[in-house]
Amino acid sequence: QVQVVETGGGLVKPGGSLRLSCVVSTITFSTKTMGWYRQTPGQERENVAFITSSGDAIYDQSVRGRFLVSRDNAKNAVFLQMNNVQPEDTGVYYCNYWPALAATSWGQGTQVTVSS
Repeated sequence: QVQVVETGGGLVKPGGSLRLSCVVSTITFSTKTMGWYRQTPGQERENVAFITSSGDAIYDQSVRGRFLVSRDNAKNAVFLQMNNVQPEDTGVYYCNYWPALAATSWGQGTQVTVSS
């Protein structure tokens, strides 16, 4: 069974930065388009960004210019560099295959809280 583990969340002040990491236990990682998703209480999981197997990245308008997604196929890892975070970035962040309909087992996610 594929395991997904997200780390790196925490409490950060507005304008600050965080770097999220995700490791996926699959031998086919390098072929997968990987996405970052965010969920807040009572809301549906929403798209944040995704990165293709070749490294092309697409961002939701709400994070474009502030977040940067990258990957290291040798480590089965995908990263989300979050800069100039804002309170609306608060939520539990998950990574998984993209699109969500193709997702494998969901991990626990990592909580990001942006507050002064």
